[in-house]
Amino acid sequence: MFDIVIEGGTIHDGTGSPGVAGDVGISGDRIAALGDLRGAGAETRVSAAGLMVAPGFIDLHTHSDFTLAANGRAESQVHQGVTTEVVGQCGSSCAPARTLQDAQLIAPGFVAGAVDISWRSFGDYLDHLDGVPLGVNVAAFVGHGTIHRAVLGDARRPADEDELDQMAALLEESIDQGAYGFSTGLEYWPGSLATPDQVSTLCEVAARKDVLYATHVRNRDLFYDLGFGEALACARASGARLQISHIQPKYGAPAYAMEHTIELIDQARRHGVDVAFDVIPHDWSHTRVLAILPQWALEGGVASITERLHDEQQRARIRRNPRPMWRLVSDGQWDRIVLLRSSANPDLVGMTFAEIGRHRGTDPYDAVFDLLLEEGEQMNHLMWTSQSFTESDIRLALEQADCAVISDTLALAPYGCLKHQIGSLSGYGWAARFLQHYVRDQRVLSLAEAIRRLTALPAARLGLTDRGILAPGAHADITVFDAAAIASHCTVEHPQRYATGIAHVLVNGKPAFLDGQRTDTDAGRVLRRS
Repeated sequence: MFDIVIEGGTIHDGTGSPGVAGDVGISGDRIAALGDLRGAGAETRVSAAGLMVAPGFIDLHTHSDFTLAANGRAESQVHQGVTTEVVGQCGSSCAPARTLQDAQLIAPGFVAGAVDISWRSFGDYLDHLDGVPLGVNVAAFVGHGTIHRAVLGDARRPADEDELDQMAALLEESIDQGAYGFSTGLEYWPGSLATPDQVSTLCEVAARKDVLYATHVRNRDLFYDLGFGEALACARASGARLQISHIQPKYGAPAYAMEHTIELIDQARRHGVDVAFDVIPHDWSHTRVLAILPQWALEGGVASITERLHDEQQRARIRRNPRPMWRLVSDGQWDRIVLLRSSANPDLVGMTFAEIGRHRGTDPYDAVFDLLLEEGEQMNHLMWTSQSFTESDIRLALEQADCAVISDTLALAPYGCLKHQIGSLSGYGWAARFLQHYVRDQRVLSLAEAIRRLTALPAARLGLTDRGILAPGAHADITVFDAAAIASHCTVEHPQRYATGIAHVLVNGKPAFLDGQRTDTDAGRVLRRS
């Protein structure tokens, strides 16, 4: 007697094998049987006629650390078939934190007043998530930038030897408390302060604990080969397993950068480096607006930044920065940069900075500075997006067998405390767009292989042996969808539209989404590395 039988679908087990007709029997939180179960007893039968039955999608790279703590239902993710998220990426995680102020400042997706932040250690943070009804399973990485702040505060310098020892101890403690990996954001402050030697030293902890090291590399435009080369060198020197995050090169890189990067990776593999990578399935790039400021302008935190931005001479000096994180800025390509999130100016969200400049009668660069000032204490959470990637680079990355697909965004809901949150243009539709645009329309991958990129591949990188596949004994994380109809409806003007084409989603054997509708059930769990 099964609790649930999903019947009459085409089963894709996640391994990349062709789909086969059959049924899935579920008992408790596990898959009990696959095959012809028409004669078996079941408390509930769910029709999958004409639909694909796949493992629940695993989002290997998100920034939902705080939004899941605020609203764990993860509506934007469940509505597109996601059953597991991996938070704590690009060097930024909610913990460990020395003080409440630090926790508020570093928390990705922070919303003032949404959560009573009681955590300080990484284990405390996971305990908090344990007390939240979760629509998805959550595995959390610990971020280098967060650990740096916990030890050095706002200091604008690399750690000294004693401080690096403290950082390594915090990293080890966080892994022992359940962190599934370690991440760096070397293009951001304070990750940009870390030397390769220091990164490698911390990666040695990850290697010793056998957790994944994920990196947002130091450069993906003009000096892309130095950025990717550093990541490979740190993995080689430390023995860490490496995941290169959102690998597609940015505006300013030479046309051959993606091809050359793949060659570098292939060569590193031949010499024993365990490396894979992932890609965002659209050509928009998003980040914090503060990331455009040079390092010296960030020292001292919000109060010091505010003082500098009120000073015309300091503004002029910031403008002269020859190597901003986005070369679109130095090239004045303001029509390709869009405001994505602002608490102080929500009416401007969705406008390009060329439009904002005209609207305010000011230079777009001055508009950037003014918006930061108007955010006040929340300036760290002002977000923008730009058309920085190329379709050809994304396609070439996807053609590689070890390329996973990620959102690089937040788990959101169009109501409550997250109502006005926008993490990226892929927040409500990344998985759907991948299956719609790159698989069904462009035929870059077969459907079976595309499902592997969303399921078994990220599970294997994480070290999850009982998720990401459909097999007896595996956790019953299952997504049932219409391959001919799945679609994203997100646009720059309307980024909060749910995807369509998902029929059913089960998380740990419980229906989170049934017959195209979200249920009241939240059966997600916090996954702790043991």
